[in-house]
Amino acid sequence: MPETDLKQQLAERFREINGDHPMTDADDVYVSTQFVALEELCADHGRDADAVRHLMLGQHLPLPGYLRSDGAEMVPADLFALADEAGGVEQLETWFTAHWADPATGKAEWNAYLSGQYVCLHSVTPATIQRKEYLTATISAAANEPNAGSAQWSEQLHALVDELDTLEPAFTAYDRLRFGRPTSRDTRIDAMRARFPRP
Repeated sequence: MPETDLKQQLAERFREINGDHPMTDADDVYVSTQFVALEELCADHGRDADAVRHLMLGQHLPLPGYLRSDGAEMVPADLFALADEAGGVEQLETWFTAHWADPATGKAEWNAYLSGQYVCLHSVTPATIQRKEYLTATISAAANEPNAGSAQWSEQLHALVDELDTLEPAFTAYDRLRFGRPTSRDTRIDAMRARFPRP
């Protein structure tokens, strides 16, 4: 299959999942800073870009996180790291899902990983996915705790928010369009810091 067909198929799959939202100049600058073009990453790793597109379309590797407005498929710099750690692309799903005790949860997380929408983490691994989930849930529940507002509570809350801050990138306006809501940084980091300022 010619490269243009594969690239087009990948773009179509991407839009099926994310919707068709235009990328602004600011979005393009953001993704070019945080991510790398698939062609470039493949060249650096001695991999064939078409072969990688096949793996993405075949649900063996995650889809690009973004399509830049020039059509470049933007992926994380560590795109191949998990497959390498798992012992190869063929073992990746089994290795990945085994990090969750419940097979249904593991499968759901695998599907989320394949969607390419885990742009909410600097590095996407089972450990960071689980940690982010714990932090966002704990931060959300914090406001309803009996000791909310106390000095100790505030110290604990800000430690959680600061940790989440280190895991998450800044996000861009495009993310709010495709997810149809504020990002977790908006709600769990910026809003919590504004609502409960450091003592």
